Amino acid sequence: MSFERLRILLLGSMAIGILTSPRAWIDSVEANQPFNPEAQEVCPTPVLSRLKPHRIAPGDTLESIARQYKLIPATLLGMNPILQRRPIPIGQEILIPPHNGIRVDIPPGRSWQEVVRAYNARPDVVFEMNGCQTQPIALFLPGVNWAPKGPPTVAVLVLPGYPLPQPTTIQMGYGWQLNPVSGRVIFHSGLDLTATVGTPVLSVGVGKIAFAGEREGYGKLVVVNHGSGKQTRYAHLDSIGVKLGQSVKLGDILGTVGTTGQPDTDQPHLHFEIRYNSDLGWIAEDPNPYVQAKR
Repeated sequence: MSFERLRILLLGSMAIGILTSPRAWIDSVEANQPFNPEAQEVCPTPVLSRLKPHRIAPGDTLESIARQYKLIPATLLGMNPILQRRPIPIGQEILIPPHNGIRVDIPPGRSWQEVVRAYNARPDVVFEMNGCQTQPIALFLPGVNWAPKGPPTVAVLVLPGYPLPQPTTIQMGYGWQLNPVSGRVIFHSGLDLTATVGTPVLSVGVGKIAFAGEREGYGKLVVVNHGSGKQTRYAHLDSIGVKLGQSVKLGDILGTVGTTGQPDTDQPHLHFEIRYNSDLGWIAEDPNPYVQAKR
């Protein structure tokens, strides 16, 4: 079976595999945890055993609940399909995970490693966050966003360019990464591409400038909206050479590489993101397949 067919099967299993009772789901996970005995002392409790119940109160919204627990709405929607109704049901109990991500049931005859590969996740991170279980019946995949409209259009089909004059090395990849500056594990929503300060930053496709200015964390940032519901972001710039609402073509200079904001590494780089539009806003997607195709 191809990974694409496996991914469809996994998404279908996830959609129908949610138990009607949140507490019953927690109990079922806790009752099925074959651990690697040698790892019990060093591995954390599985994320799916640390789900917290939350009873929806009058005045609660999807967004307010997400803010309360420092999650994105997509995480709550994927974990609790009942929230996909509008308005959300007052008095209903939902599940709150400690991190952003999705729950995936492992289809019969498939291994957890196949699930991880199907979602382009890091096996070492998934293994530890699921308590070092060797035969789990379900996985929590950190940093994978539930998407209401299915898989987005492949970026390489829409964005033909590269954000720098020449392909370069990747300092920090997409997904859960160890931040060398803070020493903490963070979710990195893009790629850090090595480049010297002052290197031109190029638009990877035709589009319109949706933002050009300062933003917390990003520093000097340019955001370009493209066709087919795609968006690209270029951060930590030294200078910005475009204005809000301006149309850009493939290869147009947007600005130059810098070190503004809060870069995740000390070495100068371009922070590059690809996002797709959904009912929940602009959702980050993994730029690695796109960047690898351009090398």
